[in-house]
Amino acid sequence: MATERPVPDKLRVFSLNCWGIRFSSQHCAQRYEMIGDLIASEQHDIALLQEVWSERDFLFLKRKLSSCHPYAHYFKSGVIGSGLAVFSRHRIQDALLYQYSLNGYPYMLRHGDWFGGKAVGLVVVDVFGLKAHVYVTHGCEDGHTLIAVNHFTKKQDLIPFEKGIRIDYILMKGSKKVSMKCESLSTTKGSVAGKPFPYSDHEALTAELTLLQSEESREHGQRNISDSQTAISEQMDVVAEASAVVKDGLCHTETLQARALHLMGGGLLLLLLPLLMILLPCLCSCSHFSFTTTGLLAAAGAVFMLSGLLFYLLFITHIKVLKETEDQMKLTSDDLQSKLSGSRASGFFSSSDGSPESSSSFKREE
Repeated sequence: MATERPVPDKLRVFSLNCWGIRFSSQHCAQRYEMIGDLIASEQHDIALLQEVWSERDFLFLKRKLSSCHPYAHYFKSGVIGSGLAVFSRHRIQDALLYQYSLNGYPYMLRHGDWFGGKAVGLVVVDVFGLKAHVYVTHGCEDGHTLIAVNHFTKKQDLIPFEKGIRIDYILMKGSKKVSMKCESLSTTKGSVAGKPFPYSDHEALTAELTLLQSEESREHGQRNISDSQTAISEQMDVVAEASAVVKDGLCHTETLQARALHLMGGGLLLLLLPLLMILLPCLCSCSHFSFTTTGLLAAAGAVFMLSGLLFYLLFITHIKVLKETEDQMKLTSDDLQSKLSGSRASGFFSSSDGSPESSSSFKREE
């Protein structure tokens, strides 16, 4: 029977709903500075962020955290993006985005769920030689993350809840070969010391996890290096071919998006033309025919404008899907290249699941 023995490796996982709605959320720029400083100073192994609605803000955090968290992934979805981002001290090997089938309505502009394309994002991370599946989605006194002392919280929402509401989670699950134990859990408490406001309208969560790896999981078979290199090379060829197809589709969709903008522009001109005919008497008489023509032009302009807008939203959503696929393929290609280089350098190749073979998963839900 395989016996477990402690591994001196711990995993610090951080999660925060950033409330990063540009031009709506308060003190966005200052709070992203504070969030970046917090992640960098606390040296979390993995940071899971939600509601990073602007890719520009993600790129700001990526630059700020490049030295301490060199691996990052931003999940693209919907019209304005999923808002999901992952920063890691350990190599991200792969990524996957699954968009929820029930995802709000386009006419509910204030909620923004449909435009954000709410989803769950998965990254596969190489943690101390183990393959960890890390999920992020948007769906310490007792772990409450919506509390009354938070400057941004609507106090009337918490009237029935004296201590607050627990709406953010870090969930963990081990495997047959690797078990996990939560050593500590903590949350922030409203305003930040020396700052006039907190990190977000949600409190941040930090969990410290211990990995216990069995002897059996340390046993590792070897494969013939030539066969391994051949298999990886074939996979790289497939990924390269698929990437070329996605790139071609992306270029074609961007062309269609530009045409949708032209259609919107043509509709706008048709709407302006009747206005000019009304305002300039020299172009328009008071005859029935002139008013009929003006009405037809206005109707045609409105149809073109709406059609162009709908096509534009459709194409921009499709572009985000293609770009997310392109990013995922790049991660796969980089991981295959790393494995190929490693197998050539060491003279042997580990199993495709990593060395030693195991898996662990950490999930965060709202």
